[in-house]
Amino acid sequence: MIKKKNCYIYTRVSTALQVDGYSLDAQRDKLRKYAEYQDMTVVSEFSDEGFSGKNIKGRPEFTLMMEKIESGEDDVSFVLVFKLSRFGRNAADVLNSLQTMQDYGVNLICVEDGIYSQYIILRKP
Repeated sequence: MIKKKNCYIYTRVSTALQVDGYSLDAQRDKLRKYAEYQDMTVVSEFSDEGFSGKNIKGRPEFTLMMEKIESGEDDVSFVLVFKLSRFGRNAADVLNSLQTMQDYGVNLICVEDGIYSQYIILRKP
């Protein structure tokens, strides 16, 4: 029997009236379906509503997710986001967060963008 891979789902909208299919419900639905299709187990879902992606500071759910990754308590291998812009818009923050995740063996998958972080940052030797 193949062991299912554990993942987190992270969603974010910067306004209560987010448009173009980026609503929290639309993001969650897409990510849950992707996880099921990829035979992943969703361990937890984190969602920041009304927070800008310009900075990771001040996003309580993002911060909690990163703390859980660093603790290793849920043994996750992936974080699923709808698009990279939902994870963050500041390049330095995104790269620092990706490096931290990969230091703990966790990769980011941006479902709508087709981005898999293993190909973005090389692991440290």
